[in-house]
Amino acid sequence: MSKLQKKSLQIRPHIHVPYEAVDRYLEFIREEKANLEIYFGSRIFDKLTRDDINALKNKLDYKPEFSIHSPFMDLSPGAVDLKVREVTVQRFSKVLDFAEILMPKVIVFHSGYDKWKFDSRVDIWLEESLETWRVINKRAADMGIRIAIENIFEDEPENLVLLAKAMSSENFGLCFDTGHFNLFSKLPLKKWLDKIKPYIAELHLHDNLRYADHHFAIGDGDFDFTTLFRKIKGINCVYTIEAHTIEDAKKSMEKLKTYL
Repeated sequence: MSKLQKKSLQIRPHIHVPYEAVDRYLEFIREEKANLEIYFGSRIFDKLTRDDINALKNKLDYKPEFSIHSPFMDLSPGAVDLKVREVTVQRFSKVLDFAEILMPKVIVFHSGYDKWKFDSRVDIWLEESLETWRVINKRAADMGIRIAIENIFEDEPENLVLLAKAMSSENFGLCFDTGHFNLFSKLPLKKWLDKIKPYIAELHLHDNLRYADHHFAIGDGDFDFTTLFRKIKGINCVYTIEAHTIEDAKKSMEKLKTYL
């Protein structure tokens, strides 16, 4: 067996699935014995209990690897308003309660940074963000779970790099989202990856045509996956497929093998 074949066998991607959609896709999930990234959306979050999460884990009795995607709507870990930040920390803390059961490899969070909202004052956002992430990261690190902050509206990664550097924790890294990069980046892919490469803890893999967040299968848009996988060679991170249909998830899983 070649080194390439061995690597492709070693990397078993996670499939992004909203918590409330697990039953809908359960036959596919079990058939593939898929590793999963469970997304907890804001609308259902308050209804969930530890019993629900234990039931989910028991349902997936083939013992997959997990990652978690935290709620993000209306939350702001770098909020100037203390009350908003307190609510955000409460939400994230409940995610960690669930993580004690699922024991994911990584939890993905959104940064909440928008240069228009913060008037490009990265310093203000960073100062408040550190208050949030030091608390969350300490608890996650004690459980052996990594934190990864995902690029969303960033047109360059400077704010994310500043945050990762300021946190100065091997447990705290970044999630590189291919689709969001394709939509918003003003930097070439090589330059973006050069800046974030030391901090990559997870990849979100999906494609688009640069005018909407389509979440197409890998290769069905115009993101440069060849350059991505060449640049990140040797990085130990979670590969997560963020397709929105079973067909695109299957297609992405097969396409991923060609890059590994």
